Amino acid sequence: MKRFLTILGIISILAFISVSFANDDGAASTQTTTTISNTDRQNTDAGTQGGSTATKGINQFLKYTGFANATPGHLIMLLVGFFFIFLAIRFDYEPLLLIPIGVGILIGNVPFMLDAGLKLGIYESGSVMNYLYFGVTAGIYPPLIFLGIGAMTDFSSLISNPRLMLLGAAAQVGIFATFIGALVLGFHPAEAGAIGIIGGADGPTAIFLSSKLANGINILPDGTRVQNLIGPIAIAAYSYMALVPVIQPPIMRLLTSSRERKIKMKPPRAVTKLEKILFPIIGLLLTAFISPSSLPLLGMLFFGNILKESGVTKRLADTARTTLIDIVTIVLGLTVGASTQADVFLTDQSILIFVLGALSFMLATAGGILFAKVMNLFLSKENKINPLIGAAGVSAVPDSARVVQTQGLKEDPTNHLLMHAMAPNVSGVIGSAVAAGILLSFLL
Repeated sequence: MKRFLTILGIISILAFISVSFANDDGAASTQTTTTISNTDRQNTDAGTQGGSTATKGINQFLKYTGFANATPGHLIMLLVGFFFIFLAIRFDYEPLLLIPIGVGILIGNVPFMLDAGLKLGIYESGSVMNYLYFGVTAGIYPPLIFLGIGAMTDFSSLISNPRLMLLGAAAQVGIFATFIGALVLGFHPAEAGAIGIIGGADGPTAIFLSSKLANGINILPDGTRVQNLIGPIAIAAYSYMALVPVIQPPIMRLLTSSRERKIKMKPPRAVTKLEKILFPIIGLLLTAFISPSSLPLLGMLFFGNILKESGVTKRLADTARTTLIDIVTIVLGLTVGASTQADVFLTDQSILIFVLGALSFMLATAGGILFAKVMNLFLSKENKINPLIGAAGVSAVPDSARVVQTQGLKEDPTNHLLMHAMAPNVSGVIGSAVAAGILLSFLL
């Protein structure tokens, strides 16, 4: 009861005080109410402004995402990248090349806002990919690839039967035929020369020549610049290298009879160590004097082979044919793939390059086969050449030679052509580099 009376008393006192000061503080109350209203309004405005800022930030974020910048071209190129990776994994088509290139295509075609200063694209000065791409545009990577190829190549089959070098030379007809075709289609001679080299089926040589002739930098006589065709040419060359087991067999069967495919050749003779050492030295000097412009490629090729055959630089040879070539292949494939940025790559010229490249590769294959058949007209029966090995005259080492071996075994399970096919195969590497040097000296 006492607690109840105490609480009631306190409430009564507070009520009396409130009533007593109500009239005296009327004006003050009005002023306070106004102040509170103004404060509420400011808080509301601040809340609205805060909400606007947050919305603006979200919009800005969305503006920079790949979803906002994606185009049909990006989606097409992403599918191409997936297709390259699929071919490499599912069918084992040149996985060491197609997987780096395929991933590079994915990296190069992730959409981003252009000209926003992000320094992401391979063509944006200052980006990491642009620095790596310099090795392509400056022609640095191809000679390093040739160094590794030289360190892993055995020229014994070519040394034992030098006449097979003619098949490698004959296969280069595809290069010059495609050069003429590109001229007819309206490409500048420098651009046509870079496109023609695809016929050699030699990716490093194609990159090297296009970096000199079709790099988007050189000024033509009329004041315009050559087109930057490095990406399409490199992708076409590596694509056809990977598709050698698909493209060559139908041509081989079409141009040869069953009897010709069963021709057995004499086993290659044993080659001495002195011959193996002298061959790269003589080959270096001979090819360099014929075509000095091919020296960056062939100089490194024969240098790598000297490291291998000398027998005293095993560590250097092992590094060149393993670690070094693997590193360069990774960077080269990745940057070449990334150079297929949709806004640069998807052009009418790219489609023409792929068509011309396919024709060039088929002509090169046919040229080697037909020349082998011509040679047989002048050879005795015991020295006849199996025309299939002419297809190995293209520079896709050692894939073309393996295809020849496979086709030969299909006709006769006892007919092993691999060692014979390696002769025109390695001579095709030399021939395509010489052809590139000749085109470079005339067109640069």
